[in-house]
Amino acid sequence: MKQKFTVLFDLDGTLVDTAPDLMRAHNHVMQKFGYPTKSTEEIRNLVGKGAGAMIGRSIWGQAKKEFGKVNDEKVKKEMVNEFVDFYGKNIINESTLINGVKEFLNWCKNQNISMAVCTNKQEHLSNDLLKKIGIYDYFEYVAGSDTFDYCKPDPRHLTSVIEILDGDVKKSIMIGDSETDANAAKAAEIPIILLEDGYTEKNKDEIYHNHLIKDFIGIEKIISEYL
Repeated sequence: MKQKFTVLFDLDGTLVDTAPDLMRAHNHVMQKFGYPTKSTEEIRNLVGKGAGAMIGRSIWGQAKKEFGKVNDEKVKKEMVNEFVDFYGKNIINESTLINGVKEFLNWCKNQNISMAVCTNKQEHLSNDLLKKIGIYDYFEYVAGSDTFDYCKPDPRHLTSVIEILDGDVKKSIMIGDSETDANAAKAAEIPIILLEDGYTEKNKDEIYHNHLIKDFIGIEKIISEYL
């Protein structure tokens, strides 16, 4: 049986612009625990490694002033739990699909391409977001930060999903927006298509990629090169 081509997608900043809703959840937590809030643009630089990493990186600047509080694992856990709870209840207030996503997903479906999501967002939040924004049914598998015992930039986050789909690493490609996605793809020896205005503090020129796109308009031409 001929193996299908596989496209793996990151979620936040790749398929969906979730920054506005992530900002609201983040700022809710910061206000509750007495830390400074962030703008939407600042949040874009903090997303990509999961809720725990985002909260930790956000309060890092206050670490020297409040060393004991910041390094208290109990407090950090409470902050993450509060974030997940608030965000889960407000997951799609202002989030929108990246331009061209729906058209590209339909194209892939018509091309009989396998599609899956590999994100460092928790699995239940990922599924909920994908369902509420209307694209869940396009994907054969959704792997969140807690699906396996590892997550991006560990390449197994990608290769395990490809294996589950009975795919082939040599017939796969990753679409993401950050160095976390790029590093995972590079280690897995999978080509990476990078969105140029991603959720990352690094410049696009500092991030490994095989192709660079602004949005999903015209991306079919790139994928066709690999089919």
